[in-house]
Amino acid sequence: MFILPLPFLLSTIASIASLALLAGGIWMVWGWFTGALIAVAWLWSGIASIAWSLFGRMIVLAFYPRGTDSPPTTHADAGQMLDAPDGSRLHIEFDGPADGPVLVLTHGWALDSDAWYSVRRELAQTYRLVLWDLPGLGRSSQPADRRYSIERLAEDLRTVIAQTGNAPVTLVGHSIGGMMMLTLARLHPDLLRTKINGMVLMDTTHTWPLKTVIGGGLMRLLRWPVIEPLLLLTIVLSPLIRLSNFMSYMNGTSHIVNRLTSLSGSVTREQLDFASRYNVKDTPSVIAKGLRAVLRWDETATPGAIRIPVRAITGDVDKLTKPEAGIEISRLAPNADFVRLAPAGHNGLIEQGPRYAEAIRQFMRRTTLAAS
Repeated sequence: MFILPLPFLLSTIASIASLALLAGGIWMVWGWFTGALIAVAWLWSGIASIAWSLFGRMIVLAFYPRGTDSPPTTHADAGQMLDAPDGSRLHIEFDGPADGPVLVLTHGWALDSDAWYSVRRELAQTYRLVLWDLPGLGRSSQPADRRYSIERLAEDLRTVIAQTGNAPVTLVGHSIGGMMMLTLARLHPDLLRTKINGMVLMDTTHTWPLKTVIGGGLMRLLRWPVIEPLLLLTIVLSPLIRLSNFMSYMNGTSHIVNRLTSLSGSVTREQLDFASRYNVKDTPSVIAKGLRAVLRWDETATPGAIRIPVRAITGDVDKLTKPEAGIEISRLAPNADFVRLAPAGHNGLIEQGPRYAEAIRQFMRRTTLAAS
């Protein structure tokens, strides 16, 4: 999940190593059978390399406990398509009672609306949920011109909000979803007076993201000489990168990277595999374009201008948007509070979905009492 340079760099290294491991294994086996390599150790080394390339994921997952959680393995067929201003076709779904308070759920980059599965299960009993896939992710198509910016994504969110009718809505955004909400608040402050009655910002930031990521100093140093060229190369070589990402998933290195960068030690086997499948599902060029947009984003001044209720939620071991970012948002926004959940990483909604849902539910109760 490449929302910031840290997992992107590590995943790139893992993908290259995965292709090298498979190619090396094939070369050793071929060399032994053709006589170019004599020692039988070459044969066994080649077989081991190929076997790890194809089945290493099973060994990695064996180190994690089984859970009672059941992440989805396929997309649901429900939903409808919505035409967005940028020319994309957005997949949108509705769940929960039609007369319930409305929650618009916006997922993080490199995920899709399926990532809300356990939050959805908890909240759909009471609230009217609106879930959608960001352009180029899940079941939504890319913008017509294949260009990305947080401002354009915010306009997509505005289009989704318009589908909720006259009812007031509470926005819930994870990672880039929270960034989009802040940008929407700046671009369309009238919505905060007429339509949006609250915001829940989950594992996100308000300032230039390289200021609130673990190792931000190193990431800033590497941005122009390493990260930006790699992102452009990923866009150009997207089909090859997709193959290498698939091999990284099969041999388990993508699982290791996701665990180290985006999840906590409490993650279960099923949750880790679910999160890592996005490395296969996502189109690399789309992810790279979104990351380039994130690196050009900053809404430092925006939280101070938001008068509606705000809740910042963060995982205690979030490495991609450190908890300090959520604390600062709650300090800057006049009517905000902060909730830290443990143990949870950047994608805590996958590993601690019921607890994130409860934090959202408590926020809804607080805002309802305040309104009355």
